[in-house]
Amino acid sequence: MSKPKVAFYWCASCGGCEEAVVDLNEDLLQVAEKVDIVFWPVALDFKRSDVEKLSDRSIAVSFINGAIRTREQEEMVRLLRKKSAYVAAFGSCAHIGGIPGLGNQFAKEKLLKLIYEDLETNDDRTVPKPLSKADGNELEIPEICEYVRTLDQTIDVDYYIPGCAPPADIILKGLTAFLKGELPPKGTVFASDKSLCDTCPLRDKKPDKFSIKELKRPHEVIHDPEKCFLSEGIICLGPATRSGCGERCINANMPCRGCFGPSPRVYDQGAKILSAIASLLGIDEEEIASEEDVSRLIDSIPDPVGLFYMYSLPASNLGDKRRNDEQKDNS
Repeated sequence: MSKPKVAFYWCASCGGCEEAVVDLNEDLLQVAEKVDIVFWPVALDFKRSDVEKLSDRSIAVSFINGAIRTREQEEMVRLLRKKSAYVAAFGSCAHIGGIPGLGNQFAKEKLLKLIYEDLETNDDRTVPKPLSKADGNELEIPEICEYVRTLDQTIDVDYYIPGCAPPADIILKGLTAFLKGELPPKGTVFASDKSLCDTCPLRDKKPDKFSIKELKRPHEVIHDPEKCFLSEGIICLGPATRSGCGERCINANMPCRGCFGPSPRVYDQGAKILSAIASLLGIDEEEIASEEDVSRLIDSIPDPVGLFYMYSLPASNLGDKRRNDEQKDNS
């Protein structure tokens, strides 16, 4: 009996998801014995033509990490979708857009100008073109898309393995489900249905009632490891984020930044945490906040999009609005 075929592909991401697979250590060897890896270009010598030769749906599952930022990535994931029975969005960037998705705050042309023309460290000042000629040869590089997309905004996705990067137990849970054929309903996220606050090691330290007098950034205060971050005015995305990460940031004495994406009952992760923080601000119900107080609180968050939507901008309402506005402008 032939082994099930498995593929791994890396789109717009930092490479941490590829490292997470390698970090399975001995478990990776056990998995490798049970599958036939037919595409994993970051680790083995595979080419696009190797995938093109495969029969449609002959790959049992393709694990695709990274957001979609270039036309080449878009073409490759569409090809893998055609050749795969199942596709799993692997990691935060494929799942909800991730850090690359913060680029959606700016037009593509503005980003290219900043990087290749305005940065003082760039001596060349040449903006790369998709097609150019050098020494009589045509050179082609992938064209950058107008905005960053999640994997399921590009192709049909069956399952999601969240995290930046996904922890080993979540990866093994997903791999085991595919190998045993014991798959949950389509669309399942291989993680807890609880919010991070429900499993946070500081949950019993959180006071029943408190109000935030001022908002602080982690480097501005020495956090008491026995206290809830929010109770000290340090913004933590735990109330809006899915659990299952092993509370890695909390255990490292850092607030949650939302890499597991929204919990099941949350649609827009950033809007949810904004709402939660607004309800905790130390302004009495009968008191009308002065314009100075409001401005002070706003100014204490220098990068609200980067904080509240650090991982989820392309998958958020903000991301939808930008895409819809662009589509109207181009119609």
